[in-house]
Amino acid sequence: MNNKTNGKILVTGGTGFLGAYIIRELVAKGYSVRAIRRNNSLPSFISPDILEKVEWLSGDILDVTSLEEAMEDSDAVIHAAARLSFASRDRREMFSTNINGTANVVNIALEKNIARFIYVSSVAALGRTGNGELVTEERKWSDSKWNTNYAISKYHGEVEVWRGIGEGLPAAIVNPSTLLGYGDWDHSSCTLFRNAFREFPWYTEGVNGFVDVTDAARAIVCLLESDVTGERYILNGDNWTFRHLFEEMADGFGKRRPSREATPFLAGAAWRMARLKSFLTGLPSILTRESAKVAGSKTFFDNNKILQQLPGFRFTPLDETIKTACNAYQTMLKI
Repeated sequence: MNNKTNGKILVTGGTGFLGAYIIRELVAKGYSVRAIRRNNSLPSFISPDILEKVEWLSGDILDVTSLEEAMEDSDAVIHAAARLSFASRDRREMFSTNINGTANVVNIALEKNIARFIYVSSVAALGRTGNGELVTEERKWSDSKWNTNYAISKYHGEVEVWRGIGEGLPAAIVNPSTLLGYGDWDHSSCTLFRNAFREFPWYTEGVNGFVDVTDAARAIVCLLESDVTGERYILNGDNWTFRHLFEEMADGFGKRRPSREATPFLAGAAWRMARLKSFLTGLPSILTRESAKVAGSKTFFDNNKILQQLPGFRFTPLDETIKTACNAYQTMLKI
């Protein structure tokens, strides 16, 4: 992918958090970009000057016809579309999108002889641990009580991509950790910032990986421009406790830090209460049995492989990422 003038890149999930930043990176580097969207909405956290340079196509990765049309004359595909939810009621839709949808994208990419394919998976597909193990790209999937339905769906989505690679698809896989940055704070991992702003009082000592969304987008485009195939790469800036994360976010907003530790017993009571409230109001809750499980687990993710693959690439320190995002959210609230 060295011919940026003629290279046409299809991005699935281009209206999502990471997908939108991938598009921004591609446009900044001079690529011709087309993206699939299911409705007319566009990400408000990306400059309209960038979005207007994108060829937006109506479609869905579960709609084979629209996918075939979108991939016509495309030189490469970045498959970032996915459904993320920790609510059990979303399981069927999530499995359909993340597994069947990915199979569709892989099959049509093979049919169209796509020259380059990047699949955006997740560190969740590598499996989570409860005892603080270091997870690398060599980790083999195993059933575990720590694995969420989202993790299972992304693992099986990866299986479809590995199948495609076995059939000749020139593809690489990236496994981002939890994305941090400025976006729509009513969706995805951006809700972490909203909770900190609203002075959510609870914290856990669980450990998770986090990465700046702009870093993840840069790494993905760099891999697109390489010729590496049949490899996966963890994209992780650092491993922090959730307590440290929320404290940094609270400081960035000038809000009170969380002060109550959510022990396993209290977390269990909290998600049950949240489920009852969701049932009574009909509104989804970000606190579920699965999200509580993630917050209580301790998993460290290694980022050495991507740093070796991309000489000179560096991850933004998370405290800097959080400070920048908090400033952007506060500016948004003043508009």
